[in-house]
Amino acid sequence: MAGSTTKRALEESLKRMLLKKPLDKITIRDITEDCGISRMAFYYHFHDIYELVEWACIEDASRALQGKKTYDTWQEGLTQIFEAVLENKPFVLNAYRCISREQMERFLFELTYGLIRGVVEEQAKDAEISEEEKAFIADFYKYSFVGLMLDWIRRGMSEDYVSLVQNISLTVRGGIGNAIGNFAGARR
Repeated sequence: MAGSTTKRALEESLKRMLLKKPLDKITIRDITEDCGISRMAFYYHFHDIYELVEWACIEDASRALQGKKTYDTWQEGLTQIFEAVLENKPFVLNAYRCISREQMERFLFELTYGLIRGVVEEQAKDAEISEEEKAFIADFYKYSFVGLMLDWIRRGMSEDYVSLVQNISLTVRGGIGNAIGNFAGARR
């Protein structure tokens, strides 16, 4: 199997397994036997099951975000992140219960930072602000988004995520541009 094909086979096997038992009861042997590859092939791609979980989450979310990193499309991108998480609800809830909150946060931070940083870059194209200031603005919104998503996951993903994304959008509307303007204005 080619590298990405093997990784996808491992991901699909893990997701099938998670429908039957919790993550902490799944072994590498279970996964490799299910998809018909050797344990060495697993270790060629991943250090452990948790690294596979993180890779699977990032891959799913990256596919959801394709081309959605502009000011006009970020809300759609955020909606698609929620949809990708919900589509993999058994997987995500199981991972949420079994991996540390820090690991889940790290994955969600990585995911949302790219979305927000794309918007900040676009909005700041004519502003004189530093890379550090752009990163600070993106981090500020990243922490808000991740906190809200973690609360939604913790509550079992039962709330309407579309309403949540709309509320986030109303809160953010103009905020990134204002922050950029405030940083640029502070230099004068």
